[in-house]
Amino acid sequence: MKKNQLGKSNIYISELSLGCMSLGTDNQKAISIIDQALDKGVNHLDTADLYDFGQNEEIVGQAIKDKRDEIVITSKVGNHFNKEKKDWFWDPSKSHIKNGLKDSLHRLNTDYIDFYMLHGGTINDPIDESIEAFEELKQEGLIRGYGISSIRPNVIREFMKHANIDAVMMQYNMLDRRPEEEILDQLYENSISVLARGPLAKGMLSTKANEQMETKGHDGFLDYSYEELKAIHQKITEEMEQFSSINALALKYVLKHPAVASAIFGASSINQVNENTDFDFSKALTEEMYTTLRQITKEIKYTNHR
Repeated sequence: MKKNQLGKSNIYISELSLGCMSLGTDNQKAISIIDQALDKGVNHLDTADLYDFGQNEEIVGQAIKDKRDEIVITSKVGNHFNKEKKDWFWDPSKSHIKNGLKDSLHRLNTDYIDFYMLHGGTINDPIDESIEAFEELKQEGLIRGYGISSIRPNVIREFMKHANIDAVMMQYNMLDRRPEEEILDQLYENSISVLARGPLAKGMLSTKANEQMETKGHDGFLDYSYEELKAIHQKITEEMEQFSSINALALKYVLKHPAVASAIFGASSINQVNENTDFDFSKALTEEMYTTLRQITKEIKYTNHR
């Protein structure tokens, strides 16, 4: 599988990444899913300290303990949680970021994290303090690079102006094209990569699309009504004859923009890993198909996410 450089760093990640949030808490099942993704050429695992209140990081740590040098690990910090009470609060302070990193290293059973991200954020955060924490962790060799997981353009721009970030994680898919309208080109011009999460739009751009639309899309999705989602799915299906699955089409769509280094898919079974990796990624989406898909879907703007 092709590997792309993350920003200006010396980190190279596979163009498909495994999002570990959906792995569940059955250790053996979760590890088997990770192993399958690695066998398919994925080298990038995305986790966060908050996922299952630390247990997700522990599972990832177990899965990669004998092959740490082959794996790129991303984790996130900023949600100060209590595992026993199952609650948390937002804390982007320098002290929490540095303490959170130590806790994550322990759970992951490693002495460094490849890419570390602030797990959210608002324009009212002590951004300079957060950046200082990440810079110090990088200088100490505890992380190789850092960035932010956010869909807020104004927050992203603050980090772009004041921090040496190499990537931003954001929701991006064929139905959620907000990043195209406001931030993707700017990130690319500044050599900052995008990690695209949710490329299958909660499964509504997958082989389970009809089933997922009945549940996750029945009350609409962003600016789309349920009826619009059904109509779009029908049009996409008619256009995708040369593709093995709608999954392939959806993943190739987000990878079309040069800012996107990797599309992050979630999986709760080995079958889902196979569905998202069993096709030829050497052939990019054609300009004609890309234009057609953009005509079928909507241009959507960020409104409340500021």
